[in-house]
Amino acid sequence: MTETAATDSDAPRFENLRAVFINCTLKRSPEISNTQGLIDISTRVMRNHGVETETIRAIDHDIATGVWPDMTEHGWESDEWPEIYRRVMAADILVLAGPIWLGDNSSITKQIIERLYACSSELNPAGQYAYYGRVGGCLITGNEDGVKHCAMNVLYSLQHIGYSIPPQADAGWIGEVGPGPSYLDEGSGGPENDFTNRNTTFMTYNLMHLASLLKDAGGFPAYGNQRAGWDAGARYGFTNPEYR
Repeated sequence: MTETAATDSDAPRFENLRAVFINCTLKRSPEISNTQGLIDISTRVMRNHGVETETIRAIDHDIATGVWPDMTEHGWESDEWPEIYRRVMAADILVLAGPIWLGDNSSITKQIIERLYACSSELNPAGQYAYYGRVGGCLITGNEDGVKHCAMNVLYSLQHIGYSIPPQADAGWIGEVGPGPSYLDEGSGGPENDFTNRNTTFMTYNLMHLASLLKDAGGFPAYGNQRAGWDAGARYGFTNPEYR
């Protein structure tokens, strides 16, 4: 669902931005997703500042496994990833959100990262890799330890394929280690947790600020990072050191 909303006229406005959140829960709709509860905090802030947002629950789609842009060209009967990729590329901000299982990201989170990676060799109009000029962040939920570990994996992966990562680009919530209430369960304290609410809010503003800066600048500067230029022989000042 895509929607926008207005906010206080004195606050910064970001009407020219679009954000896509990919919910990597293991639960199909309409089952309640605790991860969606945290996503809703961030999207509410964005919409209040004019950002157009969209949330995709990945498990509701027939996404093939693999590391090619369209897996129907590699033996799969169907693959909805190419359409999802078009929606990702129409956005200035991408947030991957998912749960912790066995101390690590969900299998769906890893699948989405693999499919993003599959498209990372494509080039943008400036001759840079496809995701240059876009901003990434992540949200993590669970009732076991591992928020920072999971966030490190997601943010490393996003920057490696070309996304720009602002300060404090992750947030999360975990309950008491071991079996216990999840984020949206009654009495969990999740929605009232000040640490989580603060970090989610800071992450959201930092994503919007950096995305706005990059968009106003026309993207990430292209000198020194163009694949075609390097392949054609340009070395942008690089020289091999002489070892004596």
